Amino acid sequence: MLRRYRRDRDAGPEAATMAHVAALGFPAPAVHSVSGPDLVMERLDGPTLGAAVSANGHDATDAGRVLADLHTRLHALPARSGNPDESVLHLDLHPENVVLTARGPVLIDWTNATDGPADLDVAFSAVILAQVAVDPAHPYAGVAAPILAAFLPAAGGQPLRMLERAVARRAADPTMSAGELELLGAAAARVTALAR
Repeated sequence: MLRRYRRDRDAGPEAATMAHVAALGFPAPAVHSVSGPDLVMERLDGPTLGAAVSANGHDATDAGRVLADLHTRLHALPARSGNPDESVLHLDLHPENVVLTARGPVLIDWTNATDGPADLDVAFSAVILAQVAVDPAHPYAGVAAPILAAFLPAAGGQPLRMLERAVARRAADPTMSAGELELLGAAAARVTALAR
């Protein structure tokens, strides 16, 4: 499958992170080649975790645990930086970026991946889920709430120490609409209430 970045962004860093985690046994798509903005990788068959929960009756609590397990497994890997105090971070780990394949859940879209504190990655996923959960107009609001409620305790760590940073990072995303930005305060409050 070919993924092409817009605006001539180099796909090399994303490919390098995917290759790094896959070599260590983490479920990420195999990278076949990379050239400038073009990334050729393994094609995955299966629904996203989000689609499975919303349309196919997949248990939302189990989905939250799947997300937490992927975080735990990812953060156990050595950071590419070599810094023992850092972990590999995905920074976009949510149900639409998990494909349920015959070999199990596979994490896609490594565009934002970097190294850093694991709690930031957990907090960022929680904010994404909470934004959906607090939006009554969102079609996935009803499933996002129980996914988030299961995810936070299963993910562990201390995500609240990174919540402000996660909210700021989310607010800086240029793809966010004005309505999505307005939900960040309520989303942070939901994460705080659940994580305490």
